[in-house]
Amino acid sequence: MSDLEVPLRPKRKKSLVDFLVQFRWIFVIFVVLPFSCAYYFLIYLGDVRSEMKSFKQRQKEHDENVKKVVKRLKQRDPKKDGLVCTARKPWIAVGMRNVDYKRARHFEVALSAFRNILEIDKDRMIARVEPLVNMGQITRVTVPMNLSLAVVAELDDLTVGGLINGYGIEGSSHIYGLFSDTVVAYEIVLADGRVVRATKDNEYSDLFYAIPWSQGTLGLLVAAEIKLIPIKEYMRLTYTPVVGNLKELAQGYVDSFTPRDCDQDNPVKVPDFVEGMIYSSTEGVFMTGRYASKEEAKKKGNKINNVGWWFKPWFYQHAQTAFKKGEFVEYIPTRQYYHRHTRCLYWEGKLILPFGDQWWFRFLLGWLMPPKVSLLKATQGEAVRNYYHEMHVIQDMLVPLYKVGDALEWVHQEMEVYPIWLCPHRLFKLPVKTMVYPEPGFEHHCRQGDTPYAQMFTDVGVYYAPGPVLRGEVFDGAEAVRKMEQWLIENHSFQPQYAVSELNEKDFWRMFDAGLYEHVRRKYGAVGTFMSVYYKSKKGRKTEKEVQEAEQAHLETAYAEVDQPMD
Repeated sequence: MSDLEVPLRPKRKKSLVDFLVQFRWIFVIFVVLPFSCAYYFLIYLGDVRSEMKSFKQRQKEHDENVKKVVKRLKQRDPKKDGLVCTARKPWIAVGMRNVDYKRARHFEVALSAFRNILEIDKDRMIARVEPLVNMGQITRVTVPMNLSLAVVAELDDLTVGGLINGYGIEGSSHIYGLFSDTVVAYEIVLADGRVVRATKDNEYSDLFYAIPWSQGTLGLLVAAEIKLIPIKEYMRLTYTPVVGNLKELAQGYVDSFTPRDCDQDNPVKVPDFVEGMIYSSTEGVFMTGRYASKEEAKKKGNKINNVGWWFKPWFYQHAQTAFKKGEFVEYIPTRQYYHRHTRCLYWEGKLILPFGDQWWFRFLLGWLMPPKVSLLKATQGEAVRNYYHEMHVIQDMLVPLYKVGDALEWVHQEMEVYPIWLCPHRLFKLPVKTMVYPEPGFEHHCRQGDTPYAQMFTDVGVYYAPGPVLRGEVFDGAEAVRKMEQWLIENHSFQPQYAVSELNEKDFWRMFDAGLYEHVRRKYGAVGTFMSVYYKSKKGRKTEKEVQEAEQAHLETAYAEVDQPMD
C-alpha cells in the first residue's frame, strides 16, 4: 500500500456555477450531442468529397489557396495592422487554455480551406497533407491500404497543424518520438510572403528544427510531408495489471516496454505500442500491443474486440477489468485501436455525462458520442470556463522515464487526480538544440529506455477533477499548476502549451530553450509579424500595447542568445 499522505483541506462553499456544471449534462444531451453529430456528419461528407478528387486537382486547389494566403499577408500594413493570427475562432481549438491573444488587435489570415490529403506516396512512404487534416480523416484513408502515420494521436479531432506546431504523442512514440519527429518536410509561408519547403538537410534546416512547439509563430504552415509505416489489420493487445505503491507501479510500467539490458532497438523485445493507466495510488494496468494479421486474429481461440462500436464499454473501464480477469490478450481492429479513447475523451466523458458509461445510455445514445470539444467550449460561458480552469486539471507532464515514479507521487500529493495516463516517447538528440531537448549527458548513464541517440521520456497525462474538488474541499487550481510547472523546471521536464499555464516569461524560458527559436524568428522576419510563443501561450488577456512592448523586448531579450552562432 502507498504510504503517501494528501493534505487536509477545508470544505468549499458551493456557488451557482457548481450547479451549472453539475447539471450541464442536460444541455449536453439535448443540444451539444445532436449538433456534434450533425457537425461530424457534415465534416465527413466534406472529407468524402475531397477524397473523390484526384491528387492533381487537390494540388491545384492547394496552390491557389497558398497564393491567397500570400496575397493576404502582403496586404498587411505593419504600422496600422496588428500581429498576424489565423482567422480560426478561439473556441474551435481543442486545447483547454484561453485563446486570449486574439483579444488584442490582430490581422487575420484564413486557413480554413487547408483540410485536404494531398498525396499518399507509397514509394517514398510519405503522406503529404494540409494542416487541418485530422487524425480520423487520415486513418480512414491510410488504414485500408495497410499504411499509417508512424504516430497517430488518439482523438479523431486532433489536426496535423496542431500536432506539429504544438505537441502530439501516441503509444508508438517510444519508437518514433513525438508527432513532429515523424515529419520530413514543412511547407511554410514566411512573414514576407515567401513560400519555402524546409527539411532537415536543405537551406531551411534551422526553420525545420524550430517549427515544433512554436505554436505557429514562425510562419504559416500550409502543408507537411509525414512518414508512413506499413501496418497490419489488427492490434494484439496484452493487458497486465500491477498492484503496489506508486514507485512499484512506475517500475512495472518501465519494465513493460524497456529491456533491462538497454537493448531498446530490438523489435523482439520492444512492443509496437505501449500505454499505461494508473487507477489509484496502488493499482495500474499496462498495455502492450503488436500489429497482427487478419489470419492470426481470426485463429480459433483468439478473441476479437471491436472497441469502436458505440455500445461497447469505454476503453479505460474495459482495461480496468484486468484487475478481476488477470492478464489477458485480445485483438482489436487497428483503426479502432488508434481511436480507442475518442468516444469517452479518455475519461473526461464521465464528468461531462455522469451516466454516459452505463449500458442503457451506450445502447440508446452511444452512437452520438463524443460531444465535439469545440462545441463544449463554445457553449460553456465565461463563468463555467473559469471554473474549469480552477477546479479541473487537464495537463501533460513530459518527464524523463526514470522520474515517472517521482511525478506520480507529486501528482498524488498535490492534485490527487485519477486515472493517470502514461505514454512513453523518445526525445532525440538533434544536431541543434530545440525548444525541448534531452538531459545533457543522458547517453552516459545507460538507463532503461535510453539509447545513444535518444532519451526516453513519458507523458504523465493528468486529466480529471482533483480529489479535493470531488470531495467538496478547497482547491486552488492556479497554485497547483504553478507548483507543477516549478517541479517540471527543476526536473528537466516540459509542459505542452495547449494547457493552461501560469508561467511568467522568465520561467517559460527556463523550461524551454529559446536559442534556436529566437534566432529563427529574427532571421525569417517573424518578429513584428507573428506574436512570440510565450505571449501566445500566456494566460489572460493581451492588450495591444502589451503585445507591442513584448515584441520590442524580444529584440533584446535577456533569455535568448540570439547573436551567438548555432552549432
